[in-house]
Amino acid sequence: MYFSTYKSTKSPPEADPQNKNCKMKKLFTIVFVSAGLLAASQVNAQAKIGYISTQELITAMPEYKKADTALGEYQNALNQQYAEKVQDFNMRDSLLSSKDTAKYTRAQLEVKRNELGKVYVELQGWNQKAQQMYQAKEEEQMKPILDKARKAIQDVAKESGYAYVFTKEQLLVFPPGDDLLPLVKKKLNLR
Repeated sequence: MYFSTYKSTKSPPEADPQNKNCKMKKLFTIVFVSAGLLAASQVNAQAKIGYISTQELITAMPEYKKADTALGEYQNALNQQYAEKVQDFNMRDSLLSSKDTAKYTRAQLEVKRNELGKVYVELQGWNQKAQQMYQAKEEEQMKPILDKARKAIQDVAKESGYAYVFTKEQLLVFPPGDDLLPLVKKKLNLR
């Protein structure tokens, strides 16, 4: 075999002066990189950190009040549609449960029962469908408001030199001096 017959002419790695020099370079590089990381962490430790209650900010915005009113009206419209569907179902069901069914042929009764079954299935799926419709409407209404709030927070953070801004709702402990809510409200001309 080739590998078993090959003999190295170099001395063992411990005795090689170039290898010692290489180890020193590696050690120096590691120490240098560590010192750089330590210095960078010192700089980051001095970065300003702030927080803001996004809930308070958003509910103080006039756009939110308009969107909330529109969402309430939309919810009422969905509830009205559901009530109409229930009324339609009850009317069809009462027709099939009354004595008047004798005037219908078997084919007509079967068609009416199928229609009632379809209305029943539609009623069963209505809550989920209405919830999806409401969520889509809520997202449509709230996205511009959230975007405006996010932009104002980013602008204030940049202007005031904050490197990090957290939502107050997710913090358990926070210093009172780093609350950005008053600054952002002022930027948005809110009280």
